[in-house]
Amino acid sequence: MSYSPADSLRAVTLDDVRGARKMLSGVARTTAMEGSRHLSQLVGAPVHLKCENLQRTGSFKLRGAYVRIAGLLPEERAAGVVAASAGNHAQGVALASTLLGVRSTVFMPRGAPLPKISATREYGAEVRLHGQVVDETLAAAQEYAAATGAVFIHPFDHPDVIAGQGTVGLEILEQCPQVRTIVVGIGGGGLAAGIAVAVKALRPEVRIVGVQAAGAAAYPASLAAGRPVSIDNPTTMADGIRVGRPGDVPFGIVGDLVDEVRTVSEGELSAALLLCLERAKLVVEPAGASPVAALLSEPDAFEGPVVAVLSGGNVDPVLMERVLRHGMAAQGRYLAVRLRLTDRPGALAAMLGALSAVDANVLDVGHVRTDPRLGLTEAEVEVHLETKGPAHCAEVGRALREAGYTVID
Repeated sequence: MSYSPADSLRAVTLDDVRGARKMLSGVARTTAMEGSRHLSQLVGAPVHLKCENLQRTGSFKLRGAYVRIAGLLPEERAAGVVAASAGNHAQGVALASTLLGVRSTVFMPRGAPLPKISATREYGAEVRLHGQVVDETLAAAQEYAAATGAVFIHPFDHPDVIAGQGTVGLEILEQCPQVRTIVVGIGGGGLAAGIAVAVKALRPEVRIVGVQAAGAAAYPASLAAGRPVSIDNPTTMADGIRVGRPGDVPFGIVGDLVDEVRTVSEGELSAALLLCLERAKLVVEPAGASPVAALLSEPDAFEGPVVAVLSGGNVDPVLMERVLRHGMAAQGRYLAVRLRLTDRPGALAAMLGALSAVDANVLDVGHVRTDPRLGLTEAEVEVHLETKGPAHCAEVGRALREAGYTVID
C-alpha cells in the first residue's frame, strides 16, 4: 500500500479496506458493540454504540497509522516516521511504529495533557514538545521530515490511513447487519471516509451521517464550495475533531458517500459525554461523544437501527471534570448563583438554610466582602449547587428571591 505523491488522491476501494483488515489481524481489536436502552427509547429504534474508545491506545487511530506505516518501503522504514498530534494520532503512531520496529518521533503542543504525553512516550515514540497550537506543531514535524528524511504520517489525509479506518465499517456490518444509519464524528474526515467506502460498497442503502462541533465545522462550508476550505480559529472542547480544513483525500469521499453532515453545540457534547458515563458506563472523550450528541439534539431524524461510533476515550481528567460539570448544568443538575446579602453574623448560615429548605445540595461557596462594587454593609456570595433538573433550578431561584436575597444574573 505504499504510494507516490502523485498518487495521493487515488480512490480508496473496498479491496483496500479488506486488505487493511488482514494487516490489522492480531493488532487492532474488534471492538465491542453495546446497545443503549436510553438512546433506543429516545430515538424510537434500536441504538448501538461502536466502542472504539476501548481500542488499543484508546481510539480508532491505531488502525490507520498501522496500515500506513506497514505499507512503507524498507528504505522508508529505515528513515523512521514523524507525526504531529495533541493526543490520539500521537499514540496510534507510537504504538504502530513500535509494533513494526520503526523509529518514531512525535511532535506535540507544549500544552498537551500530561497523560497523553506520557502515554505516547510509553508506546515507544520520542516526544518533542513544540508550539502552543497544533498548526505550529505540524509545521515543526514537517520541517523535521524534510531535514531528516523521516516519513511524515498524516492523521487523515492519506489513502492507506482511510483504508485502515474503514475496517470499523466492516465490523459494524458484521456486528449489526440490520443497521440503517451510522453516525460518526468528523474532524479531518478520515474515519467517516473509510467507513463510507466500506459500508456503501456493501450496503449502499445505509445512511451515513457525519457530525462536527459547531465551532469547528469546516465540512459544511467546504461541501457548499465544492472544495476544502479553511475556517479561522476552530474552537471546541472536542479536540479530536477540532480541524480547520478537511483533508483533500477524505473530502472527495465524504462529498460522494456521506449522506449528511450535522453540527452539535458544546452543551450537547457535554450532555452526550455525561450520558455515556452515567448510562452506558463508558468513558468517552468529547469528540467520541459527538454522534451521541447528534442523537440527543434531534432523535427523530435517525432511522433505526442506528450505530453511533464512539471514536475515542482519551480524555484529560481535568477536562473531564469541567465537561461533566458543563453537562450537568445543561441538564439543570448543576447551578451556580451569585447573590448579595447583608454582611452581618449569621447571614451566610441563614442563606444556606434557605437552600437546604428547598433540598439544594451545596458543593462550593465563595464569599467576597471587600469588592469596591459592594456597599459597606454588603457581601457577595457565589454558591455552586447540585440540583435535580430545570424545575428544581427555578424553585431554588424563587426561594432565594422570596427570602429577600438579591440574585445577580
